[in-house]
Amino acid sequence: MSGRIAFQGELGAYSHQACQQARPDMEAFPCTTFEDVVELTRSGEVELGMLAVENSTYGRVADVHSLLPRAGLHIVDEAFVRVHVNLLGVPGAKLADVKEAHGHVVILPQCAGFLKAHGIKGRVSSDNARAAREVAEGRDVTKAALASELAAAIYGLDVLAPHIEDHANNTTRFLVMSRTPDHSRRADEMITTFTFRVRNIPAALYKAMGGFATNGINMTKLESYMVGGSFTATEFYADIEGHPEDAPVKRALEELRYFSTQVDILGVYPADRRRD
Repeated sequence: MSGRIAFQGELGAYSHQACQQARPDMEAFPCTTFEDVVELTRSGEVELGMLAVENSTYGRVADVHSLLPRAGLHIVDEAFVRVHVNLLGVPGAKLADVKEAHGHVVILPQCAGFLKAHGIKGRVSSDNARAAREVAEGRDVTKAALASELAAAIYGLDVLAPHIEDHANNTTRFLVMSRTPDHSRRADEMITTFTFRVRNIPAALYKAMGGFATNGINMTKLESYMVGGSFTATEFYADIEGHPEDAPVKRALEELRYFSTQVDILGVYPADRRRD
């Protein structure tokens, strides 16, 4: 598929890496915010959007799950990207020279152990790739960036310390968004993502979830968030293994709809092989 895929961040960001991994034949288009990614995809200025949703170390990416239901877009794929955090410095710098490491607020906790061990202070940047660009422009040996090998190559920086993340399985999950849904079965293992609001009756959530248990459906994610700033209006976001046309999934969704006021399928897509 040719065309453009939008991502949040600058060239060299981990989202850029996700675009290269999931859609290597498409041009990666950088955006300042997640909202910009959604709007460009919704308007048709780009064909697809790439959104980071959660990290195995840090947890979920703030605001993205609440953004998805009102985005007017559909999930058509997922990408699990192994996040290798590298300490990048200007050419000629050495690890001992570095006093500050600049990176996104999400990435700093992912390598906190390394930074503490080397007496390096973490500094928040709006984007890891931006941090790399600014370090390259500043040419200060005491300042480094926490970013990808891709960013090092783009901005001409040296990798002073590779793979400094505290956890060996550090991985970020991304979702590929499109204006049009694709519910075709493209793999043996499929994921269905949906949101729902339960009816205002006792034990409604328990009863709504019962159909997935009795039909043997594995629910890999269930999160809740307030709607419209109200403490009484709660929407749930869920991922399950399976396809809506599978008989057990179909029965479970029918039971869910009975106990819910609203159920919206956000996407049906193949499970990434790196999921396990």
